[in-house]
Amino acid sequence: MLDRRKELKALYKQTALPTGIFQIKNQINGKVFIGSSTNLNAIFNRHRFQLKMKSHKNATLQKEWNQYGPEAYSFDVLETLKPEAVPSEKLAETLLALEEKWLTALKPYDEHGYNCPKETPQV
Repeated sequence: MLDRRKELKALYKQTALPTGIFQIKNQINGKVFIGSSTNLNAIFNRHRFQLKMKSHKNATLQKEWNQYGPEAYSFDVLETLKPEAVPSEKLAETLLALEEKWLTALKPYDEHGYNCPKETPQV
């Protein structure tokens, strides 16, 4: 039994986690939150838990979640990245570039979404 447990644990550690870009979408008003993660299952669970506990860091998303309820939201994968296709030292950089691509395409800011625009550096 102990050997089987060790075997399963080793197999779990070798399993590639779903990595990519996700959105949390308000099905009533169409607003979206775009993000990226090296573990999409875990990030969905984290966001759901924070929203349920009324402790999400995005105040607007939290306010509307409280207003519309969890049934008004979908959690969707927009694009996956195969970690084995990217050198591990480039994974975070590649994931951020993919996220930026989706942010540029969907512009989930202000009345269209929950993301905050990135500030441009002052010169």
